[in-house]
Amino acid sequence: MEFTQYFQATRLRPDRTAIKIEWIKTVVNHPIKEFIQEDGRIRRWASISEAEGRYLRVVLLEDGKTVHNVFFDRSFKL
Repeated sequence: MEFTQYFQATRLRPDRTAIKIEWIKTVVNHPIKEFIQEDGRIRRWASISEAEGRYLRVVLLEDGKTVHNVFFDRSFKL
């Protein structure tokens, strides 16, 4: 898995430091929903049981393997 510089910078934010790499891998490999944005980036979501079932959104670049952004999505709906 590769990461953008933007991801590396936002990873330092207090609300994102607790997000584990293994959770990101879970979302990338086993999403419950996927959406391709107009710019080609790929959004994937999955529920993280260790985080009280909250939904983690992972945004990948067009290549489908480079992580650009990660956060718990409070507005996610199936």
